[in-house]
Parts: sequence; C-alpha cells; structure tokens
Amino acid sequence: MAEQKVLRHQVKTDVFDGNNVSLALSRSNNEIDLIALLSLLGQVKKQLIMFTFLCALIGVAVSFLLPQKWTSEAVVTPAESFQLEALKSQLISMNVLGVVYHADSHTLFQSFLKRFDSQSLKASYLSHSPFILSQLNGAKYTANDLHRSVVQVSDKLTSESNVDVKHPEKSPYESWTLKFTAPDAQDAQQVLDGYIEYVTREVVAEEMKIIQSNLALSISNKQRKLSLERARLENARNVAIQRLNYSLAIANAAGIKDPVYSNGQAVKDDPDFSIALGARGLAEKLSIEKSIHDVAELNADLLNQQHVLSQLKAIEIKDIDFSPFRYQMPPSLPIKRDGISRIFLVVLAALFGACAFCIWVFGKEAMQNQARLIGGRPHPAEESSL
Repeated sequence: MAEQKVLRHQVKTDVFDGNNVSLALSRSNNEIDLIALLSLLGQVKKQLIMFTFLCALIGVAVSFLLPQKWTSEAVVTPAESFQLEALKSQLISMNVLGVVYHADSHTLFQSFLKRFDSQSLKASYLSHSPFILSQLNGAKYTANDLHRSVVQVSDKLTSESNVDVKHPEKSPYESWTLKFTAPDAQDAQQVLDGYIEYVTREVVAEEMKIIQSNLALSISNKQRKLSLERARLENARNVAIQRLNYSLAIANAAGIKDPVYSNGQAVKDDPDFSIALGARGLAEKLSIEKSIHDVAELNADLLNQQHVLSQLKAIEIKDIDFSPFRYQMPPSLPIKRDGISRIFLVVLAALFGACAFCIWVFGKEAMQNQARLIGGRPHPAEESSL
C-alpha cells in the first residue's frame, strides 16, 4: 500500500486505457502533446463532423434570413460643351439684344448635385414611386406609414465625390458617384435611374424659369426706359413749340418777316426766343413741329430702343432638352450582393462550429484530468497496472 501511494504521487501525466489518449501535459515544461490531442479528436471525429455540418446548415439558414442589399451606382461628371449647344443657341438672340446670361456647365452640375441631395425632392419622387407603394401592401397604409417608408428609403439615395480632398491634384477631373441600395438588384437600378431623370427634369425646368425670368425682367426694364425717354422727348417737344410761338409773336411785333441774314440786316438775336428765321420761317417751323405726332420719328436712338424691345418680345423660349451632367457610368445593375457572401458565411459558421466543438472537447478532458489530479487518485488503468 505504501508503494502504491508513492507511485500515485509520482504520476505526472494521466494515462488512458488502450482506446484513450492522454492530453500529456507535462508539469515540468507545460508542453502540449499534439499527437495526443489529435488522437483525442480522432475518437470524436463523427461528433465533430456532425456538429460542424449542423453549424454550416445554421449558416445557410442565417444567410437566407439576413436582409439582402443590392447597390446600384452611377458615375457622373459635368456636362460637355456639345450637350449644352441647344441651350446656348437659345441664349444667342438674348445675349445679342443685351440680356446677358451664360450657360455654365459647372454651375449646372452643382445645381444638379444640390437637388439630388434635396430631401424634399427625394420625398416628392419616392412618395409616388412604385417601389415604395409595393412595400406598403397596396392601399393598406396610412400617411404616417408612407412618410416613414419614404424617410427610410431616402437615406439610401446618396452621392459621394470621387475627388481626394487631401490630394485634389491627383484627380484629373471632377466626378461623383450616385448610389441607391434596395433589397432587389433591379429595384435598385430602376429607382436610381428614375430619380436621376426626375432631378434632371427639375434642373432643366428651373433653368428655363431663370431664362424666362431674365427675359421678362429685361423687357420690363427696357419698356420703362423707353417710356421715360418718350416722356423726356415729349416734354422737350412741347417746350420747343412754346418757344416757337413766343419767337413768332416777337418776330411779328418786330416786323421781321424774312430771315435777317437774307436782306443784309444786322439783328442781335434773342438767345431765349430766336427770331433769326423771321416770321415766315418761324411759322413754317412751328407747323412742322406740330405735325410730328411721334417723337421717335426724328430720334434714331429711340427708334433703336423700340426695335430692340420688339425683338425681345418676339423671342420665344422653347422647352430645351439638355443634361446638366454626363454619364461616366449609367446606373448599373448590381451583380454582387452587399455585405458577406453566402459561401463565406457558411464556411465561417462551419469553422466556428468546428473550433467551438474542439474547445469543448479539450476543455472537458482538461477538467476531468484536473479533477483526478486534485483528488489524488490515479486513472483506473494505472490501478490495474499496479
């Protein structure tokens, strides 16, 4: 019995029977016997394979339960010159007539981006979009449900600059990426394409309103100037007629019938009421002044202003189809789902299951060995050998 107790205290590793393998953890150097570990896994390989397969099935189920996300992307740059030719040709006649307005591709592009990020435009478009209505189960929804869905979906319409802010010199041109994420690939493409067209129509309509507003303001301005110029000339004409009446009365009183320079008379003319033409000349001039009904007849500048005004009124602003941007890549049809792929998720779940099972087996065996060492009794195989 004493020898058995000595042998019990000298045991440094647990020894299994013929079908078991010890963990072979040496107390002296804390080394792990890998062969023993592999042998232990070999004994539970069926359970390991089954548990790993079960975790893989769980990974497959989770991959189908996770919400799918597909992102459609479009890359746009400022419009090229040829895209604005129709707009510029419409502005030529206005610019010639003094209505200064230039179509700037960069300004139009910035206007497009600003409206693309507009929450009001997003809500206006999405509230009538079939994509939103299909998610609300037809007519079974309230105004709050519609508003909630529109807000949630509008956050998925995003724009991002492709220019590196820290190193803008590395970007040869300005470009932006427009994105939309949806549970279906075709829905993502259709919504993004439809919203880009919607924003484009808004930009074109706004640009046409600005042009029409500038034309209307210019016409109103020229009409007012022309009216003031007419009033000035009418007053000048009335004053001239009144002066001629006074001059004629003075000439008749002085007995000067003919021009004073025609008969050699030397008369000091009145600077306010000239009588140098004589009564006959003054009467004829007065008759001519009274016969003029339009002050613009003898005023070339006023006639020119009237002609410009008539040309401006004749300008007709037509609906022009132009694009404030150019596609580097139109809205794409996503071919790859966002996030982790299903295969990767299944493999990850299988690896996790295998690792978890191995840890459980090793941990269980280690606890059993530790319990035997603390209890101070050898393994049953050791007792039989003794």
